Amino acid sequence: MMVRPSAFGWNPQTALTNRFQVAPPECDLQSRACAEFDGLAGALADAGVEVHALSDRIDPPCPDAVFPNNWVTLHADGTAVLYPMLAPSRRLERRPELLTELAQLGRFRVRRLIDLTHHEIEGRYLEGTGSIVFDHVNRLAYACLSPRSDEVVLRELCGEIGYEPVAFDATGPAGTPVYHTNVMLAIGRRFAVICADAVAAGQRGALLERLAAAGRRVETIDARQMAAFAGNLLELQARDGESVLAISARGLASLMPAARERLADCVDRVVAAPVPTIEDTGGGSVRCMIAEVFLPRTPDGANPGAA
Repeated sequence: MMVRPSAFGWNPQTALTNRFQVAPPECDLQSRACAEFDGLAGALADAGVEVHALSDRIDPPCPDAVFPNNWVTLHADGTAVLYPMLAPSRRLERRPELLTELAQLGRFRVRRLIDLTHHEIEGRYLEGTGSIVFDHVNRLAYACLSPRSDEVVLRELCGEIGYEPVAFDATGPAGTPVYHTNVMLAIGRRFAVICADAVAAGQRGALLERLAAAGRRVETIDARQMAAFAGNLLELQARDGESVLAISARGLASLMPAARERLADCVDRVVAAPVPTIEDTGGGSVRCMIAEVFLPRTPDGANPGAA
């Protein structure tokens, strides 16, 4: 699932904790973001990925609507989870009607809804697969703790969906917490990418061992590559069952040629799309633009989306 933006722009509320955002020059951010969105959606579709591109509403304006992975996750048992988000402006992105539209388009069934948004009242947040990097094979939920990623909420979620929480601390070059786990860690079926130097020294070795113990190739990136969104990538499955690695052109270019080859060897296809406006102004990249859909399909004639 992807959401085509209607009011993309600079969000001062998120810039307080997102050091990846860069204040933009005066330009038509909305049209540029839409062009980048369409380019990524089209490239994924050409690679065989089933893309459901939904549209953001015009009012109220949601400058970060292009990042739907922060407010919802959609699981293989039919569970949909709604997440608490730090910035009040981002809470407007949570739209149940989009889930209904998605269910109807793809004939998906939502059987259960977990609503964690009540944590916002207590100042606790967990921003979907920005905060969490799931290892679905081993049923693990990795999260670097930050103002946007609270361990209490993480543990509640894991108790609901039957995953084991793996919480750790990570900081950027300025010493501030890495705002989202998915800019420093990615997990595929045969690989993991991590900015190991960002992880707290006392936790680093155990975390790397855990990633490697799953039989995956562990690719480490440095702070410069993390800032270029080399860690903000996602493995998807195409309609033919083959694997597709989605990453931004900037992120891929930041990797050394040998690292690019090693990652390419772990998947069947690589899609590298240029999304510089979304990266600079929004502080997120390709992985942030995609909310994976693991929901079961409905049988013919059933009511899509019915509980």
